[in-house]
Amino acid sequence: MSDGMKAADLRTKSRDELKDELVGLRKESFNLRFQAASGQLENTARCRQVTRGIARIKTILGELDIATSKAAS
Repeated sequence: MSDGMKAADLRTKSRDELKDELVGLRKESFNLRFQAASGQLENTARCRQVTRGIARIKTILGELDIATSKAAS
């Protein structure tokens, strides 16, 4: 996920694309935490960006699940 990606940009993606993006961000989050623990982290703001990106994607996936369940009933 690039810096500053907005929720509107994410809403245009498919569910599979969002899940792929989420996996990538989770891997990046792990790597950033590892760097922070070993004292090698240079861009500390990136941790917060990645965390917020994960939250945005999870929110949109939840909204898609709700919309799907409403459409099915």
